[in-house]
Amino acid sequence: MEKQTIGRFAPTPSGRLHLGNIFTAMIGYLSARSQGGKYLLRIEDLDVARCPKSVAYGIMRDLDYFGFEFDGEILWQSERAQVYERYLNTLERQGLIYPCYCSRAQLHAATAPHGDTPVYDGTCRRLSPSERPVRAGASRVIVPDKNVSFTDVLQGYYEQNLVKECGDFIVRRADGVFAYQLAVTVDDGESGVTEVVRGRDLLSSAPRQLFLFEKFGFQKPVFMHVPLLLDSDGARMSKREGKSNMEYIRSTLPDSRRVIGMLAFNAGLTDRYEPLSLNELSREYNADKLKKDDILLDDCGIFS
Repeated sequence: MEKQTIGRFAPTPSGRLHLGNIFTAMIGYLSARSQGGKYLLRIEDLDVARCPKSVAYGIMRDLDYFGFEFDGEILWQSERAQVYERYLNTLERQGLIYPCYCSRAQLHAATAPHGDTPVYDGTCRRLSPSERPVRAGASRVIVPDKNVSFTDVLQGYYEQNLVKECGDFIVRRADGVFAYQLAVTVDDGESGVTEVVRGRDLLSSAPRQLFLFEKFGFQKPVFMHVPLLLDSDGARMSKREGKSNMEYIRSTLPDSRRVIGMLAFNAGLTDRYEPLSLNELSREYNADKLKKDDILLDDCGIFS
């Protein structure tokens, strides 16, 4: 029997959503619903100091405005520290965890940059127990010197050597906050997520998560990394600026169908602009039509 599709939207409540976030959520929703699947909501509030509940509730109101309907209970990462601890212990039992005491400045001085991510050279892995400082360190996971590859639904074949292009990466910070890579893998695995739809800027993090999926014994999901939305100046959408701002959109456009229709047209899902609801669009969704390169947004005059 074919496994049911389960997708998810996982915003970080460090600020209001913008149109790029809505676009990503829309594609994930359409993909799951068009296959008769479920769509989950997860709030990625690992760093509670930066992610107040009030912002998270504002995100939920914005999602309601656009007509998103989620299945099951909302998962809050801030409530799952004990769960993440268990999986960190799994890595420790496999001999894959060691403490790291490098400061941010040391990391950038001693590592070679690769994209936006410094490649860690294993400095603290070489420390003997007597050489380690008497203070809490971050927890790093030892990665294998091999290529991790997958075929993305939109971006095609992607391969990364974890040692050369990433290095041992942090799974828990020195202050005790669990890192994104571990938390997102655990949550997707335990929730049974079969399809991860997110922005193209996160493509390079997928091999780290695939490595952890394997170590935790989870079924690996399908990845779809969608294009980013660019404003008229060719810059990525911001949470605070101009017409991408949710406060501006909701005060200007009482009918969210105009925004959904505009995003669908820009993405290549429809041949002409027309207001559409998410459920209307899901009935004619075709992933083959979706653009894979970043999209210079044409607002189709809806803000005029």
